[in-house]
Amino acid sequence: MSKGDIVLVYFPFTDLKGRKLRPALVLYEGKRDLVLAFISSRLEKYDPKTSVIIRKEDPGFEETGLKVSSIIRLDKIATIHKSLIAGKIGTLPQHFREKVNKKIKTLLTI
Repeated sequence: MSKGDIVLVYFPFTDLKGRKLRPALVLYEGKRDLVLAFISSRLEKYDPKTSVIIRKEDPGFEETGLKVSSIIRLDKIATIHKSLIAGKIGTLPQHFREKVNKKIKTLLTI
C-alpha cells in the first residue's frame, strides 16, 4: 500500500468504543503504520472546508474501487497498524489527489 491507495480497514469510532469496516485513503505509509482519512458515503456530512467529494459520475471514479458517491473526510484521520488493513480496493486519481493535498495543507497549517 502507498499514498493515494484506497483500502478497507476497521476504522475506530471517534469515542473508541467500536469500529466498522470502511474505505479509507492512505495519506502516509510508515514502516508499520498507515495514516488514513476516513471515506463515507453519507454525502449529507459533506463540508467543503474538510471534505473532498467523489461523485460516481466523475472521471476516474471507477479507479477508486468505491461503489457509490462518497466523501473523503480529512477531519477524520487515524494512524492504523498495517495488519488491520483488509485489502486495497482502488487508487485515488490525480485530480482528486490535488484537491486532497490542497485541503490538507489548509487544515493542518498552524
